[in-house]
Amino acid sequence: MLNPKQCVLYSGGAAGTEQFFGALAESWGMEEVNYSFEGHQIERTRGVRVLTSEELSLKDVSLTYVSRLMSREYTRAPLFRKVLQSICWQVSSGDQIIVVGAIQPDGTVKGGTGWGAEFAKICNKLLYVFDQPRNDWFSWQKDKWTPLEKPVISQPRFAATGTRFLEDNGRVAIQDLFARSFSR
Repeated sequence: MLNPKQCVLYSGGAAGTEQFFGALAESWGMEEVNYSFEGHQIERTRGVRVLTSEELSLKDVSLTYVSRLMSREYTRAPLFRKVLQSICWQVSSGDQIIVVGAIQPDGTVKGGTGWGAEFAKICNKLLYVFDQPRNDWFSWQKDKWTPLEKPVISQPRFAATGTRFLEDNGRVAIQDLFARSFSR
């Protein structure tokens, strides 16, 4: 079991999943880093790390590539590009990536959250997804999602992202994850 006081949560501080992870991290006495950028609306102000334009450009990503990889069309708006870049910072910083959302039939995770999961796959990171519609945890193993029983946070540097529409079962799953992972 990890000592929560030696752990760091990397996230984005957005409403929903990231906000909930941050509040739990704070209650467990963890350090929290929330990547943001000028003009970005976030809910968590604890541990905010505002990325400069230069830092964001270090994680630049082709929207054409992301659209093809995710089998969907993304907006070309500059704000959306910055969101994707900040997600890259989150995933790069964590050794374990935890996502809450919905795994789609093509194996991607729904919405902008899906980019965090795909980038974690590309970076070969330990990746867990709580699929709210299925009410179950999954782990990315080589090239497919595998059901995961009672996962734990096993790395002191972990990242969490997910849907803004966090449901009750998602909240319970995250609370249980923390309870299984840490000792007080």
